[in-house]
Amino acid sequence: MQERTPVIKEFIRQHADLFWYIPEDKKENISDEILVEFILNYGDMKAVIDLLNLFGVEKTKNIFEHTLQISPRRAGNYNEMTVNFFQHYFRRHAH
Repeated sequence: MQERTPVIKEFIRQHADLFWYIPEDKKENISDEILVEFILNYGDMKAVIDLLNLFGVEKTKNIFEHTLQISPRRAGNYNEMTVNFFQHYFRRHAH
């Protein structure tokens, strides 16, 4: 389990409704992969921008791409349009 900074914990609390199925006492310790997946899939534009500012474009891209490569089932957790959009976005904005 990852240790979270107060800033990341606050970000998760602000978007806790996106993690509806995770018990309240476990939300602050979700993995980076789950955090990125849910914010990119279900967050609004402000949440996405805040995530990119929090993790940086490069780290967010690496987490996103790693999750897509873990398994077809994990890749299937992303909406098809989300994958398409962020593949283009990261190709343009990440190194």
